[in-house]
Amino acid sequence: MAKQKIQTMGVSHAIQRQIDRVSYLFLLPMAVFFVCFVLAPMVIGIFTSFFNYRMGVFDFNFGKNYLQLFTDKVFWRSMRNTIVIVIVSVPLVTIFSLWVASALNEKSMGTTSFFRGVFYLPVVMGTVPVVVVWKWIFNSYYGILNYILKALNFMPQNMRFDWLGEKSTAIWCILTILFTTSIGQPIVLYIAALGNVDKSITEAAEVDGASKLRTFWQVKWPSIMPTTLYIVVITTINSFQCFALIQLLTSGGPSYSTSTVMYYLYEQAFTYYNYGYANAMGVILAIVIAAFSALQFKSMKTE
Repeated sequence: MAKQKIQTMGVSHAIQRQIDRVSYLFLLPMAVFFVCFVLAPMVIGIFTSFFNYRMGVFDFNFGKNYLQLFTDKVFWRSMRNTIVIVIVSVPLVTIFSLWVASALNEKSMGTTSFFRGVFYLPVVMGTVPVVVVWKWIFNSYYGILNYILKALNFMPQNMRFDWLGEKSTAIWCILTILFTTSIGQPIVLYIAALGNVDKSITEAAEVDGASKLRTFWQVKWPSIMPTTLYIVVITTINSFQCFALIQLLTSGGPSYSTSTVMYYLYEQAFTYYNYGYANAMGVILAIVIAAFSALQFKSMKTE
């Protein structure tokens, strides 16, 4: 009996080892992709950030790239713009998405599906079509925004205001566009998360006399905290990496008033071919993103 049990265990271990091998074989393509296109570029980027790496030049400079960052006014202006974008966009996107999802959660399935598709449409369309539409809206000659303001007598009829060409308004135009393109996924995620909340608990709270606000805060909010953490972290990372909108709309102008770290990094690498300096910016940006993400994880951590 014992001998038969030992043989059965041996067969089970052999089958398990075979299953493990097959599993690793399925993971191998993704592991190769991760090493070649994610891990290796990260290591190379950190390594070359300590070199004066230009076209035909590759000299070790003892970290002068990092010291140069502290005296680069354009870099600090770009960092300030990036942090402003993060601080403004992340709370607005999270709060607005939660508000819309909470409102749609109480509607019929058809209404919820319709508005979910409407809010997710900019994500499906991509950046370029969205930018073309917003360029038309903000255009100083034939833009619909100036036309509406003139029709409402908020602007003189002979005035042509360049929304993307003025320092005082360009960054807020970028924030507006970023907001409209960032709320699609959070709304869909929040609708799914709110739909998974146990209705019997919310109904019991309402029967006990709890208001809708108290029911949301005491019952629904703890249930959607993991979704909120994911949305906050992903929105933060995407806001830090804001690049396509800047390149297509303003190219960092006017006078770097809309430049972000990602755009300035791109400019240094592919306009001035200063790869080592650009990689140093990338390392600093990665550290800042990691610090923000760690702070968010710590502040929103629950049992």
